Amino acid sequence: MEFVDTHTHLSDEAFAGEEDAAVERAVAAGVTRMLQADTGTADREASYALCGRHPGILFPMLGLYPGNVDENWREEIDALQPWFDKCPVAIGEIGLEYHYSRETAELQKQAFKVQLELARDHGLPVNIHLREATDDFFEIMEECRGMRLRGNLHAFSGSAEMFERMQRYGEWYVGIGGVLTFKKAHIAEDVKRIPLERILLETDSPYLAPTPFRGTRNESAHIPVIAAKLAELKGVSPEEVASVTTRNAETLFAI
Repeated sequence: MEFVDTHTHLSDEAFAGEEDAAVERAVAAGVTRMLQADTGTADREASYALCGRHPGILFPMLGLYPGNVDENWREEIDALQPWFDKCPVAIGEIGLEYHYSRETAELQKQAFKVQLELARDHGLPVNIHLREATDDFFEIMEECRGMRLRGNLHAFSGSAEMFERMQRYGEWYVGIGGVLTFKKAHIAEDVKRIPLERILLETDSPYLAPTPFRGTRNESAHIPVIAAKLAELKGVSPEEVASVTTRNAETLFAI
């Protein structure tokens, strides 16, 4: 079986000195391609260098994480421009993050919309981080309805109804990760009503490790654990989950 991890942070300090070994463990586990999320200028050079060491295995995204948005967000967006020559596969991770504070909510909305415009202009999908900001998110999506956007909601924790609502705005997938394996995770019920043809696998490593690794550093090598749980919930084989979710990733991100 072959898998794609559609959202990871291998250049995070949690992997310091072990980045290449983590890639090797993932490939050995059947996770042959991984998408490296971008968060801002502080991490971008190291992230792209890591992708350069593993061509055809690691693929970079490009974007400003909403939790890093501040009054200098326009400078951060301007700093994205030279990196388009490095062939990012998506604009991400971008979006809205209100969990810790709404202090920068207006700035986040502005930065988010500008990056959606970049995705449109460069013909790229978007990888979206959304936390406790659903109303503002859909308000922006309504404003951008005519932009023919496509992408995925990373670390999806919404409902099947929310997934269906997203389809009004283009071609949308959901990223399903380790939370699926958590006891009493409501996504375990909603995912049964979301077509497998619209599901992507992800880890968000080093965060959100699946059971039985919960509480430890997450890795792309754990994708088969998530896939097995998804197969159980959907009543299909792990092989079908691997095949369909890999095809979904290839289709959306052109990898």
